[in-house]
Amino acid sequence: MAVAGTARGGARGASAPGASMVPDGEFLMTAADFAQIAAILEGHAGIMLPPAKATMAYSRLAKRLRTLRLANFAEYCALLEGPEGKAEKQKLIQALTTNVTNFFREPHHFEHLKRAMLPGLIERAKKGGKVRFWSAASSSGQEPYSIALTLLSVMPDAAQHDIKVLATDIDASILAVGAAGVYEADVLGAVPAELKSRWFKPAEDEPGSFRATETLRSLITFRELNLIGDWPMRGPFDAIFCRNVVIYFNAETQSKLWARFAPLLEPGGALYVGHSERITGPAEKLLNGDGVTIYRKLGARP
Repeated sequence: MAVAGTARGGARGASAPGASMVPDGEFLMTAADFAQIAAILEGHAGIMLPPAKATMAYSRLAKRLRTLRLANFAEYCALLEGPEGKAEKQKLIQALTTNVTNFFREPHHFEHLKRAMLPGLIERAKKGGKVRFWSAASSSGQEPYSIALTLLSVMPDAAQHDIKVLATDIDASILAVGAAGVYEADVLGAVPAELKSRWFKPAEDEPGSFRATETLRSLITFRELNLIGDWPMRGPFDAIFCRNVVIYFNAETQSKLWARFAPLLEPGGALYVGHSERITGPAEKLLNGDGVTIYRKLGARP
């Protein structure tokens, strides 16, 4: 591959232009290198990377430089921008995003789903109608499984009806964890005992871990999706969970994203957002607040 910069071992040598943003680091990372990485990350995934995160970015990406046997971040930027950069951009996203998720995180959302949404949706499903949910940043699967478990808590035979949870994320490797449905016991700590005992079984090949049952897994479809890219699905969805994601986007991208979600919701459908997030832009005219960080689409379903 074509690379730029000094030879290995010369990361802080005189031939390397610019000062390092991490002076004691093994590799030279100039302000220009960091700005280029930040621009690639935002352009590809919509995620902002402020200069205050330079040390974090360095520590996570230094592992990639060692693996790739690169001398400095200028070479890494050249790789990202080159013909072989597509796969490495995915590695960049994996390195710089933090997959923080838990079962039943922000429990008031699942209470709202159970109390305000599911009675009507279950009635529809029993009459032969379809019900659709979307976990728009599913990470390692705890959120979509929490949606499915909430459903199963009041409709144990849900898998026998036309009910599905779509789980998407930009990171294919973390989606594989969700699709496998295997979690250590402490990860399942927030799952009510009766739901855990019924819908998770000990994973014989992984002592101390539990595997979601086939019935539970059958309710969820995991798919790779970039939220700022094309969306192949057309909906409509009865509830969309997009939580603690758009805080990493700039204000314009946030507004555009809310405006893309709103048309995909059924009238009366719910949009659940993160505790630090609020609906802005054109979507404000289509959604009404229905509790803390909960919005409902205007109108009633025919």
